[in-house]
Amino acid sequence: MKLAEALLERADLQKRLAQMRKRLSRSAVVQEGEEPPEDPKELLQEMNRIVTSLESLVKRINHTNAAVSLEPYGTIADALTRREMIMHKRSLLESLVEEASMIEDRYSHSEIKSIATVSVRELQKEIDALSKEYREVDTRVQQANWLTELK
Repeated sequence: MKLAEALLERADLQKRLAQMRKRLSRSAVVQEGEEPPEDPKELLQEMNRIVTSLESLVKRINHTNAAVSLEPYGTIADALTRREMIMHKRSLLESLVEEASMIEDRYSHSEIKSIATVSVRELQKEIDALSKEYREVDTRVQQANWLTELK
């Protein structure tokens, strides 16, 4: 199985667990004399099977990500970390640009004028560079996911 297939399976198992929460909730309490829509004991057994499968799969995915080299980042896990940090930094800079770009309406010249303390132009260039780097890292990770066998 390729790493990408395992990631798709992981997403499916996570969705099934989320659905299981709703199914268990609907069957947890009923009015006296009524039957639950599904047998809670069977649902709990199914939930345990899903959790066991998900745990095993996540361990294999993590092991693969930590073991497979992806230059120039180190391993796939290192590239994933880099991609996440780029995303966080870009998000923070975008928020800063949004704040610095706000134009306040002044009704008279006697009102206090607010000015940006950062260069929106320079920050936007950095955001663009981060966006490009994010795409490059993400493309390499996706390529590795489809070429790498799950360990």
